Order: sequence, then C-alpha cells, then structure tokens
Amino acid sequence: MTDPTNDPCGCTEYNTLSRRHFVMNAAGAAVFGAVMPDWLPRVVLAQTASSRDIIVYVFMRGGADGLSLCVPWGDANYYTSRSTIAIPRPDASGTVKATALDATMWGLPPSMVSLLPSYQANQLLIIQGAGLTFSSRSHFDAMRFIEVGKAADPSISTGWLGRHLATVPPLNAAATLRALSISQGLPNALEGAPKALPIPDPANYVLGGSSTTRAARQAWINTDYSLTEEPVRSAALDANATLSLLASLNIGGYAPANGASYPNNSFGRAMRSAAALIKADVGVEAIQVDIGGWDTHQTQNPLNGAMATLMTSFSGAISAFWADVLQGNGNYNVTLVAMSEFGRNVRENGSQGTDHGRGSTMFVMGKQIAGGRVYTKNWQPLARENLQDGQDVKVNVDHRDILAEIVKNRLGNNNLDLIFPGYTSTFQGVTR
Repeated sequence: MTDPTNDPCGCTEYNTLSRRHFVMNAAGAAVFGAVMPDWLPRVVLAQTASSRDIIVYVFMRGGADGLSLCVPWGDANYYTSRSTIAIPRPDASGTVKATALDATMWGLPPSMVSLLPSYQANQLLIIQGAGLTFSSRSHFDAMRFIEVGKAADPSISTGWLGRHLATVPPLNAAATLRALSISQGLPNALEGAPKALPIPDPANYVLGGSSTTRAARQAWINTDYSLTEEPVRSAALDANATLSLLASLNIGGYAPANGASYPNNSFGRAMRSAAALIKADVGVEAIQVDIGGWDTHQTQNPLNGAMATLMTSFSGAISAFWADVLQGNGNYNVTLVAMSEFGRNVRENGSQGTDHGRGSTMFVMGKQIAGGRVYTKNWQPLARENLQDGQDVKVNVDHRDILAEIVKNRLGNNNLDLIFPGYTSTFQGVTR
C-alpha cells in the first residue's frame, strides 16, 4: 500500500486520514466477520462456487484525477482549462504525449501505456465520469459512502464487499481466509466479511516478538482459544491458521508467469502477493489493495512529476497482474476493479494542481469484462456550462451500477438489495 503521509500536495483532511492508515480494530473486525450480522435477513445463496470470480478491489485514495488517467484529447476545452498540466494530443510534436485509445477522444497518458495490451485484448474497460452521485468533497465521507455502499446512512456498519461475502457460500468450505486487505487495518468495504483479515505483507505475516518462541505461542493460542466461546473462538483459530497457511505458501519466492514484472514498491509487491494468493487456490475470494497519494492540489505534473510516478506505479502493477494472472489460457476467474472516491476540478488552480471534484475514472479488468473501450454515459464537452457546479466532471455513471453488475454476473450473488441497500442498480453492460 502506498503511504502518502508525507505528500506535500495533499490537503489537511487527506493527510490526517493517511496518518491514520485507515486503521481499525483488526481483532474486532475479525470477530464481527466470524458471524452473520444480526440485521441480515434471509438471503438467496449464490450459484455454485466454481462459477464465481475472485474480486480484487483497488482503492485509489486521495481523489484521482480522471482527466489525467484517461485523457480527453479530442476536447479543446480540456486544453484551455489546463494550460500547464494537460497531456498533449497523440498527434502533438515530441515524444511525451497521449496514446490514442480511439480515433476521436480518449487516450492513455505516457506513464500508463503499459495498460495498452490488456485494453487491446478487450479485457480492460475504462469508465469515465463515474463515481459517487451523492455530493461530497470530503475524502472521509466520500470514501466511507462508497465502501459501505450507501451515502449518508450512519446506521450501516458493514461494507458492500463484506455483505457480499456474508451472503454467499465459501469458494472453499475448508478455507481459513476468505478475504484480506493488504493493509494495516481492515477497510470499510470488507467490514462484516467472514474470515477476513488485514495483512500488510502476506509474504511476512508472523506473530510479533521473538522467533524462538513463535511456534510455542501459536500452539498456546490454539489451546487457549479452543475453549473460548464463539465468535471469539473461530476468529482466533482462523487467524492462527492463516499464519500457518501463509507461511506454507512461500509468497516471497513466488515466480510470476508470462514475463510479468511487478514494480518493486509497496503497491507492486501487494499486487504480486495478491496474484500469489489467487494462484495458490486456498479459498481467498476478495482482496483489497489501497494505493494513496492522489490528492494533487499543487504541482500535479502528470507528465514527469510525482503524479506521473504514481500513475506508472499503478499501471505497472495492474499490467503485471493482468499478464501474470489473466493473460493466456489460465483457469483463474478474476475481476479487478480500481476506483477513487472522487475526481478533480476540470480547471487547474494557481498552484498547477487541481482541487477536489466529482466524476472520475474506474478501471475494470477481467476475461469476462466487455473491455477494449472507454465507456461514458451522457458525456458532454468540458465547457463550463456542461460541468457540475460549473467546475467538475459530472457523475453520470453511479459506481454502484458497475459494482452491482459485477457482483451479480461475475461474483454470482443476487442479493443486490442487501449489498447496496436502498439502491436499484441499472446495469451498464460492463460484463460479457
């Protein structure tokens, strides 16, 4: 997980959130996930496990600028609004410019061309103008509303992904670990998930303290907690079993397939660990990975500055994951979704950055994803009169429409009214 704690471009709210690392009480989360929530009514169990995908959920924390991630090079308003930070058109002179994804409008920035093979293989879908339809420019609120699956409802304490896992049978009945976040604390999206843990580094997941007494202490946990009442008993024993499981997998020695090379940074290592866990076929059904640092209020510089470096890390890790897990004829049923809490202002500010906005970009990857295109809905030129509040990309695609279609068609769960309470989704044709 990229830690943007010291990012000089971030706003006060975002840096405060980053310092917390979104830490939650991991023990409490594990206990809650060990039982079905009291509020959960009777549900319709999903179809057979073999027909379901594993989901990898990437949260781009900080408010990622969708107009830099997927460049509207065919819109002159983009260039008049961003005199110093726009990505040059594909037909511009020089070598640092966008790579066209179609003939008239969209392109990838130079730092994200590694995504082109998955796009050309029709396994990467880019959705522009997506996000939270409830108006919020607060990082904290927008992140929480997206992750719990409903805006402005403090009664909801579980996440959309947690409720999905709580309403389907496990892929592997003997699994000790069904979901994990590769982070210091369990994020909101996975709250309520059975057998879910935050694991910062799956390759080195061990009990703290002296290595000479580690085995004895693990044995003590099994002995002591086997006599404890539920749900504490199952939570403790599953966590202990996960320690043994991950130690047996040798994730540190994992060799990616198809020449895939993950960036040697925290996000790249997290995606490499995600691939290793999926291929180990131990029953993991959901993996969340965060990548922070997208709060670009100043010196955004998506061509050769800090944001360009971040986009290179993001796209490089996602591209390596595609080559490693999804390319070719492997039998890995996986859908990857990447999104941010909101986008940025269309116009650059006086500090050559962009302030909090609304619509952003989602990336969806998988063998059964209708990719090879940039999807928009009611997209209009970026003239001021067409913008939300005269300044932002409009959210014309509710993120829940994308997630709900994936949950039903790829994750095999029909309980959409429970996973996204109070919302009736409209599928956008993102799955095949």
